[in-house]
Amino acid sequence: MTRTKKNPDQLRSARWFAPDDLRAFGHRSRAMQQGYAPEEWKGRPVIAILNTWSDAQPCHMHFKTRVEDVKRGILMAGGFPMELPALSLSESFLKPTTMLYRNMLAMDAEELLRGHPVDGVVLMGGCDKTTPGLLLGATSAGYPAIYLPAGPMLRGNWKGKTLGSGSDAWKYWDERRAGKISDKEWVEVEGGIARSYGTCMTMGTASTMTAIAESIGMSLPGASSIPAADSGHIRMASECGRRIVEMVWEDLTPAKIQTRHAFENAIVVAMAMGCSTNAIIHLIAQARRAGHDIGLYDFETASRKVPVIANVRPSGDTYLMEDFYYAGGLPALMSRIRDHLHLDALTVTGKTIGENIADAQVHNDDIIRTIENPIYAEGALAVLKGNLAPDGCVIKPSACEPRFLKHSGPALVFDDYPSLKKAVDDENLDVTADHVLILRNAGPQGGPGMPEWGMLPIPTRLVKQGVRDMVRLSDARMSGTSYGACILHVAPESWIGGPLALVENGDIISLDVDARIIHLEVSDEEMARRRAAWTAPQRHYERGYGWMFTKHIQQANDGCDFDFLETAFGGKVKEPVIY
Repeated sequence: MTRTKKNPDQLRSARWFAPDDLRAFGHRSRAMQQGYAPEEWKGRPVIAILNTWSDAQPCHMHFKTRVEDVKRGILMAGGFPMELPALSLSESFLKPTTMLYRNMLAMDAEELLRGHPVDGVVLMGGCDKTTPGLLLGATSAGYPAIYLPAGPMLRGNWKGKTLGSGSDAWKYWDERRAGKISDKEWVEVEGGIARSYGTCMTMGTASTMTAIAESIGMSLPGASSIPAADSGHIRMASECGRRIVEMVWEDLTPAKIQTRHAFENAIVVAMAMGCSTNAIIHLIAQARRAGHDIGLYDFETASRKVPVIANVRPSGDTYLMEDFYYAGGLPALMSRIRDHLHLDALTVTGKTIGENIADAQVHNDDIIRTIENPIYAEGALAVLKGNLAPDGCVIKPSACEPRFLKHSGPALVFDDYPSLKKAVDDENLDVTADHVLILRNAGPQGGPGMPEWGMLPIPTRLVKQGVRDMVRLSDARMSGTSYGACILHVAPESWIGGPLALVENGDIISLDVDARIIHLEVSDEEMARRRAAWTAPQRHYERGYGWMFTKHIQQANDGCDFDFLETAFGGKVKEPVIY
């Protein structure tokens, strides 16, 4: 890129600190109250560090100290660090679902940056919704930004077996339900599956979204897959601090990085990674914040031409993110799909994607496969449409049993999760492996917040018969660590009267992934009769954030952003007045 150089008096923070007036006196005196001398901020970029550490966030435990490494880098490069705590959004602990609060974090990030004397920002996230939430906010704010991913935790271990977060939890839970794992052994699994700080080490939503941040160009090359406990992660954190200072002087903003080509690169990389289905929702939202109309069609186009080459669970059968990193990480994977990438896309380094991956090498051809020897010949995700999902739904064919890619079966319908859970635990439930389990009222409005309920539990009766997969369909999401023939994100959702609301027990549902079709075998006339009899459910919230959420949340195919936060909603927000 052509490097411009700001003058110190052009810094945004100079509006707070430079004037010879009473208000600026107050800003300077309060900085001195904190023990800083004028020489520490005068003429230097003020760098915000949005830190999503909290005592309720196991994925970000190391951020409490890692932020000091970021500050070290900022100071080395001549900047002035300012740590600002942001919403933590722990996938493990926050209920009913972190997705209910992704947009709250986005608003938190945007307003923190706009309201403070900030010239640039380091975004510290990693756990599922923190990556899109922080990037959404930083994109709307528009100041130079770099994303620092938390990194995956170390691989799990139990009795000499390698455990993967999420994926093996579901697997061994079914074994316990089948009576094959004792209570004592189950506690051992609990203690062995997550044995360091960091995000899920499978290719779940966390690693998917940090890889997307890197492939868009918002993270340093290779940063997304460095294990959280590796010393290289500390060095990367410091480098983020050094680099953001230079980005401020260069005026390298998200708008210059997040082009349409950048988001097309992210979709291609996501497909090759065996990504989480959640990638679709977050990427659509992020792209639209950046002013680009990315939609389901773009994912469908990429899924037809980009194979899955990352042999990482759950799409892969053996390896985890730690293995992926030491096999060369994301730059190595991108080097193998370079023909599908826009190599001229700019990144936070000031260089292009092509320049960043020019020297990347793969160190293990079984972990990062070649195009000719993929895990799955098409992309990780497929977008289906039909009379049951006029606006689309999603399946992850790379992580389900092949026999379900073309299937017809009778519906077994549940209106809420408690009734589903009660039924599947009933060993006398009248169900076969050919049934299509349906959960409705679990979408953006219905959940509320579109919880990760989409990997519906297989009925205990079938589990004891050895069944480990069946077709499951909902307007919910599922964890990126999940697997199976799960059809998700049905749009429009049932809560607002989508066709899913009209399905009855015994209706035949046909699925053809290759043809990208999902069809309810019910006549138009019968559907019209059912619709006339349908009544809308009562809303969940009468006040507060939940009320605002249900008034403004968009459907899954539109990214679940708030309508008033999208770039096209209104004019650019002005800088805050200082009087």
